[in-house]
Amino acid sequence: MRAKTVLPAVAMTAVSMVLTLAVVVMWLGPVMPWLVALVVGLGIDGGWLATLAYERRLAAQGDHNRAVTAVGWSFGFLATGVLVAHALTADHAVGAWLAVAWLPIAAKALWLVHGLWERTALTPVALDAIRGIQQEARDEAAVARARLRAEAATEETRLTAVTDAGARVARVQARTAQTLSSAWSTLETARAGEETGRALTSVTARVTPGVTPRWELPVWGPTEPLTARSLEAAPALTDDALDVIVDEIRHSETPALSYREMSARFRAAGHSASEMRLRSAWKRVAA
Repeated sequence: MRAKTVLPAVAMTAVSMVLTLAVVVMWLGPVMPWLVALVVGLGIDGGWLATLAYERRLAAQGDHNRAVTAVGWSFGFLATGVLVAHALTADHAVGAWLAVAWLPIAAKALWLVHGLWERTALTPVALDAIRGIQQEARDEAAVARARLRAEAATEETRLTAVTDAGARVARVQARTAQTLSSAWSTLETARAGEETGRALTSVTARVTPGVTPRWELPVWGPTEPLTARSLEAAPALTDDALDVIVDEIRHSETPALSYREMSARFRAAGHSASEMRLRSAWKRVAA
């Protein structure tokens, strides 16, 4: 991994140093001895190489010096400036020389990238540990997603079952209510009919001359079940006492109350009696 960053930087540095030296010799050769021009080129390259070596030494020690870094960049910009100036003053191939003028700055940038890689590089043990942690996190996330999907599917199935059961109950209740309504309508029709009512009255109660007892519809409505404790707490009424209470409630208003109204007021008053005994008392009183 180290070679992937250091080799390009070394190659770019070597190319830029050779190019800078050649350009200085070609540019300054006609106006001064070529040895002087060679010394100038080697001075630029030597200063750049010296600052680069010192920066690498500090980096190996885990240190950093801004002044050295600034000097190194100064030599890089100087080499780039020489290349650009030579390209602008050349009689031919100006574009080609400008195309390679960026090499010194590119070499410095590659060394900067290599330094950043060194400061962030990890050992193989640390990399293995990081990969293990990442894999564990991915496994936990996958398990959590699978659990959520399973719970969602289970909840969907439960809601579907509950909805279907509720729909079935609602349909049964609707059919039952329709059946009860039809039966109640039939009873009401039978009760309202003159001949049918007289026939039912004759078979449900003793016929008394001059008195035609009214046949009442059965009570259809919510009932409150009595617990064993409440039945034991209230002693059963005798037939005579039950007849007296029923007669008082029946004649508490004018005209006399119907059986349904009397039964409701009887229960509301806190009295206790079975439906059979209460209806028998009503028949005795109303006879």
